[in-house]
Amino acid sequence: MNSVLNVSAYRFVDIADPHALRAALLERARSLDLKGTILLASEGINLFLAGAPEAVRGIVAFLQLEAKESWSQAQPFRKLLVKVKREIIRMDTPSVQPARGRAPALDAKTARRWIGQGHDDAGRPVVLLDTRNAFEVDYGTFDGAIDWRLSKFSEFPAALAARRAQLEGKAVISFCTGGIRCEKAAIHMRDSGLDNVWQLEGGILKYFEETGGAHFRGKCFVFDGREALDTSLQA
Repeated sequence: MNSVLNVSAYRFVDIADPHALRAALLERARSLDLKGTILLASEGINLFLAGAPEAVRGIVAFLQLEAKESWSQAQPFRKLLVKVKREIIRMDTPSVQPARGRAPALDAKTARRWIGQGHDDAGRPVVLLDTRNAFEVDYGTFDGAIDWRLSKFSEFPAALAARRAQLEGKAVISFCTGGIRCEKAAIHMRDSGLDNVWQLEGGILKYFEETGGAHFRGKCFVFDGREALDTSLQA
């Protein structure tokens, strides 16, 4: 029986004192017997946690996050880590500040429809841009998705500068595991002058949850002991 609730969630929000929040979250998560990783920075919070459903949902509600949920039979994390970082997802591009304004988000059902018809509602051809690392893409991705073979996300700005012509005149859907990387990527693309860019709301995991994984081939790599999830969110 799958009784362990696994969640991934993030939020770009100004945090005045990440170190103080770290101490409070570490104490709370330990008291709830949660395991996983919580990353904090002045730009926001990013977490992957697992434990008893009421405990996991309680801390997610406390942090006012919208989480992607999946289930497992056993605890997929060995320990609890709460870290303060310079960025909750490293891009090394200070001008990209999602807390100041997001790029447009595309919900899963609209994305499925656009992918199926091959164009957006204005008739522009749709391209899917995988913003994950190459080894993650190798587990699975959307049919025909662009893969720039990134070894780390901080390579994305240089990759865009070199390959921007692939995206010009297209409706670009930027996607990643849970939404955090494709959100920064979409903002950076719009800042670079690409007008028709969307981030896939909630990433691949939310897409699986809401569409059953249409047009996706393979599995989605996840950063815990389960390694990868299929389109039904099972390891």
